[in-house]
Amino acid sequence: MSSFVLGFHEIEKTQLLLVGGKGLNLGALSKIQGLQVPEGFCVTTLGYQKAIEQHEAYHALLEQLSALRVEDRDQIGEISRKLRQLLLEAEIPSEVENAVTHYLSQLGEDHAYAVRSSATAEDLPHASFAGQQDSYLNIIGKKAILQHISQCWASLFTDRAVIYRMQNGFDHRHVYLSVIIQKMVFPEASGILFTADPVTSNRKVLSIDASYGLGEALVSGLGSADSYKVKEGKIVDKRIATKTLAIYGRKEGGTQTQQLDPAQQKSQTLTEQQILKLERIGRQIEAYFGSPQDIEWCLAQDTFYIVQSRPITTLFPIPEANDQENHVYLSVGHQQMMTDPIKPLGLSFYLLITPAPMRKAGGRLFVDVTPRLASPVGRSMLIDVLGKSDPLIKNALTTIVEREDFIKLLPDDSTTPSPRKSSTDVHAPFEDNPAIVSDLITRNQASVNALKQNIQTKSGSELFDFILEDIQELKKLLFDPQSTAVFMAAMNASAWINEKMNEWLGEKNAADTLSQSVPNNITSEMGLALMEVADVVRPYPEVIQFLQHVKEESFLDELGKFEGGQETKDAIHAYLAKYGMRCAGEIDISRTRWSEKPMTLVPMILNNIKHFEPNAGHRKFEQGLREALAKEQELLNRLKSLSDGEQKAEETKRMISLIRNFIGYREYPKYGYINRYFVYKQALLKEAEQLVRAGVIHERDDIFYLAFEELHEVVRTNQLDYQIIRKRKEDYQFFNKLTPPRVMTSDGEIITGVYKSDHLPANAMVGLPVSSGVVEGRARVILNMEDANLEDGDILVTAFTDPGWTPLFVSIKGLVTEVGGLMTHGAVIAREYGLPAVVGVENAAQRIKDGQRIRVNGTEGYIEIL
Repeated sequence: MSSFVLGFHEIEKTQLLLVGGKGLNLGALSKIQGLQVPEGFCVTTLGYQKAIEQHEAYHALLEQLSALRVEDRDQIGEISRKLRQLLLEAEIPSEVENAVTHYLSQLGEDHAYAVRSSATAEDLPHASFAGQQDSYLNIIGKKAILQHISQCWASLFTDRAVIYRMQNGFDHRHVYLSVIIQKMVFPEASGILFTADPVTSNRKVLSIDASYGLGEALVSGLGSADSYKVKEGKIVDKRIATKTLAIYGRKEGGTQTQQLDPAQQKSQTLTEQQILKLERIGRQIEAYFGSPQDIEWCLAQDTFYIVQSRPITTLFPIPEANDQENHVYLSVGHQQMMTDPIKPLGLSFYLLITPAPMRKAGGRLFVDVTPRLASPVGRSMLIDVLGKSDPLIKNALTTIVEREDFIKLLPDDSTTPSPRKSSTDVHAPFEDNPAIVSDLITRNQASVNALKQNIQTKSGSELFDFILEDIQELKKLLFDPQSTAVFMAAMNASAWINEKMNEWLGEKNAADTLSQSVPNNITSEMGLALMEVADVVRPYPEVIQFLQHVKEESFLDELGKFEGGQETKDAIHAYLAKYGMRCAGEIDISRTRWSEKPMTLVPMILNNIKHFEPNAGHRKFEQGLREALAKEQELLNRLKSLSDGEQKAEETKRMISLIRNFIGYREYPKYGYINRYFVYKQALLKEAEQLVRAGVIHERDDIFYLAFEELHEVVRTNQLDYQIIRKRKEDYQFFNKLTPPRVMTSDGEIITGVYKSDHLPANAMVGLPVSSGVVEGRARVILNMEDANLEDGDILVTAFTDPGWTPLFVSIKGLVTEVGGLMTHGAVIAREYGLPAVVGVENAAQRIKDGQRIRVNGTEGYIEIL
């Protein structure tokens, strides 16, 4: 046995770095009982390394390539071409040639072979890299095989492979290539089999693509394929394609494309029995690898041969459940306007606070709504409540419920709470006393101040016990019935106003204007307060000049050198004292807060100086207030002219009062909760510094990759297997690439939901209207708040906005987000600032290009590209 060549049966599962992902998987497949895998062997990466070890030019070019970025396309192309040339000309080491000769003599030298690339960064659990390197079919004779080994080595540096590695963070200097030499099968048919439906992600539905001849026609996109879906031994869907072309092997080597005769073009490639047999093989392979697989197969003389299997890397993981029952999960991130993954410490804090039945998957949280859907009363309440804020979730849940077999309805349960009156019923009287809000805010502030005081003296295990105890206080404040009643009264009043004004006056979304510039909205005040910081800085050109070029976080200490520096520093410190615990994605305790990175605020302050006159924040608020009061007067006057108009006007006036007195408070509980988070975080980071000094962790932020209880244990014992941190960091990187679904089932099926989109202009993108008005402007597609460079009149297009994004709202004219509902933070602030907004627009940040002119219709809920 040579270290340069390994037969499939000799490959161990630890040898990824020797045989690459494809080779490793073929080694595993050839060990599965009863599976037919064409025989073959791998030229290991040691052969590749031996061929290049003497080449100084190779290493110099590799260093140059590693210094480039994805944008440097021309240089990438030039250096890659030189590397390919060098590898094609490199002599194959004699040890490699001898080992290849030995294996060929055992398998039959005059047989035809497939020569395929297998990179060490390929067919991995988190990155498939499928099709990035080259493969060659029907190669006959030792000389031709050796030539094609060199060609495979060279394909490590095709432009597409190089750019793909850059995009996925792989270092070219640590990626090597193994070459697979495998006996050719000349199939009547071949194709691909996914053990989970690639469209819906349903793990119980297996999907087969099949066409005549070699699979290359499918992979290269040359031919069409039949598509079969199979679920638990039954074919549930069949689409027969018109297959005009097929690729076949030629006797003398190589392949040729042939036109299929008309009778064959429309015939079904596989029989029913063959489809079901392939399903059984697919499930056997999936069980062996323990995860859904993407499998390449071919059929020759009624025998299925498996030529490759790799993990499907694009599926969103299924939330973990402890039983075999059917479950339905809703994304918490879509409710909280933060669909990024959350680090383990952040997840565990959220779980300590929420009373809902939560499950983790893909670094996100999902709430299990199965018990609610199983109860007749709970079901209609849940769908009704969620439907008001997010029609896509309502539509998806309705789809599941209509299937009838997925969630069985329990007998009518009298213990289920009876449905609350609809928000549009006339309410039980609610005490319309604005002092309730100031009392709630005072109580919350006093509680946070006490926490700041008491936590000072706590450390080690005592700190963890103290935080757990304080979380009970946080839960009391968050779920205080009086606090909830306050903003529910305002939300119900908004819904009442919208319904009744539409019914009585034909006026749509009247509550939007009435919600502008309300008192006590801590989040919208935060945006206006940053405009006031800009007012302090505006008179000092030296400070502005300095801020335009600062890169270091220590910039606050350097401000003293300039005229107006001290005033600027004081203004920023005062802002951070009130709002510094906020940031984008703030429900994850591990996210960097503005107090930790004040630089985040600098571009926004400069933006405000550039686009606004002095005192613009105050004027903005006053203008919103005037518009709201004028709208109130207008509605009341119009109502009075109707029959029984006096009574309608009186009732409407009471509802408007509820909105204006209480809707602002909607943002406060979250502010109080994020305030506490920052206090906990600062205390835990002190513990982290202690762990760094003791050599238990490498850097302070490592603690974010441990759950609360795990961190407690590490602090108690001063011990940690650092492998855990490494693995979790890798997982987090992977989770970052996944898009969480709004609704998914325990089968892994993603149910997207659709909007009713009648009467819309052609090509309009539909979403949920949350703040009325129509605006046109330049789209700024911004996925990271720190990259925001907004001009006055721009329309912000992004995946989600939570309160941390609010300072950007003062300089935009409209808002489009991919997630959100009627009462999520972005929607509330958009209404208060009078910005037309449409949320829940699927893939908006991909479909709208940065810089395009768009029209946002926040009244009807759609976007047009102009």
